[in-house]
Amino acid sequence: MNPVVGLAAFAAVSLATAVIGFYGLRVSRTTGDFYVASRTVKPWWNASAIGGEYLSAASFLGVAGLILLSGTDALWYPVGYTAGYLMLLLFVAAPLRRSGAYTIPDFTEARLDSRAVRRVTSLVVVLVGWLYIVPQLHGAALAIRITTGLPAWVGPVAVVGVVCITVVAGGMRSITFVQAFQYWLKLTALAVPIVFLLFALGGGESAAAAPAANPTALAPAGPYQIISLLVALLFGTLGLPHVLVRFYTNPDGQSARRTTLIVLGLLSAFYLFPTAYGMLGRMFAPDLAQSGQADALVLLLPGRMIGGMAGDLLTALVVAGAFAAFLSTTSGLVVSLAGVISQDVFGGSVRGFRLAALISAIVPLGIASMTESLALAGSVGLVFAFTASTICPVLLLGIWWRGLTDAGAIAGMATGGVLCGSAMVAGSVLGAAQSPSWLAQPAAWTVPAAFAVTVLVSRATRGRVPRTMTRVMTRLHTPERPLATER
Repeated sequence: MNPVVGLAAFAAVSLATAVIGFYGLRVSRTTGDFYVASRTVKPWWNASAIGGEYLSAASFLGVAGLILLSGTDALWYPVGYTAGYLMLLLFVAAPLRRSGAYTIPDFTEARLDSRAVRRVTSLVVVLVGWLYIVPQLHGAALAIRITTGLPAWVGPVAVVGVVCITVVAGGMRSITFVQAFQYWLKLTALAVPIVFLLFALGGGESAAAAPAANPTALAPAGPYQIISLLVALLFGTLGLPHVLVRFYTNPDGQSARRTTLIVLGLLSAFYLFPTAYGMLGRMFAPDLAQSGQADALVLLLPGRMIGGMAGDLLTALVVAGAFAAFLSTTSGLVVSLAGVISQDVFGGSVRGFRLAALISAIVPLGIASMTESLALAGSVGLVFAFTASTICPVLLLGIWWRGLTDAGAIAGMATGGVLCGSAMVAGSVLGAAQSPSWLAQPAAWTVPAAFAVTVLVSRATRGRVPRTMTRVMTRLHTPERPLATER
């Protein structure tokens, strides 16, 4: 495509993000505004913002790339990403909002009355956040290199720069406006081009060559791989810090549940389009799978199937949506990490939040510059597995089991983190082709192990159940009184 068009699309998204972020600065005044938008975000706004930050590079680029590589086996990814929100609706949304906490470490400290648990949870949350930001920056590097010809490092640096400006300016209140806008931009950026591609295909006007043979697929996924992937995605969603912090911004538990229902609809609508791109790619761009550019399918397909200026304009729209994905997910993660770091290190002030936001963005930028991109959806799937093995057991048991202790929580997080982290490192050393399935998809055994250790150690230390447990559990599970209606 024309590099100027790609640069213009990126500049337009960045400018729109900055303008909306500075608008949010006008209404961000208090500490509550920066951390949880003063708990006043309505369900539709919050659902759009959650969709904006949750639909990351893995969703926008990676799902289509995996479908290009492995066909229907890859459909488990959008199914798992979406179904994870059903788990949130059933088990987490309302109780977490009623906890009144600002961050996940706030919740674990209040539930278990333990500073040690808070410190361990904070460490895990920061690690998860950094692991999740890195694939977004890899996606930005891929997009900027393919669409503009600029050096790959320009993309991650630009994303981090824009995110730091918007987060430091207005915190959660500002980012809510930005992410809600970015969800609808991402949906439009995929939906409009796919309509034109289908019209061109139906009318025989495609600029692409006649459909070629399907790419050589990856080895078919076996039962273990499918089960392990679904465990990672379903339980991993329950522990994502940038998603969970969104429930703290709802006015009450009922609105948190309503938000989650709306998110389910928004995600279901969105994932139709990456799936369509992947299926068209198997017909019209099989060479991308063979050349290792599967993640670039969404960026390249409009130009292949529709030539000329029309193809460039459609590609520019897709590029704008891709950068919206990188920006929205990264900004959500930076906000959640800044909340944790500022509370534990800088005293919880607005100034501390801003300093923590800079740290939260710059560290993963350094990691991304020293590492190479894996398949985007696959790398994010491993982050889900790590989250499911660490944060999820403590969160679920903390909400629903009265017998959880601080010792059990720490032991469970340590077990899940060590087991899943070791599998991830071993898998990266061996490479995707050489890794056995139990290393490539470790959630099927690391998540049960983390739950089991948490329960066993808690039972062995039942004398450490906090005296505040009954009061906290009552708060979590007592529905709020409905607001009195005006006469």
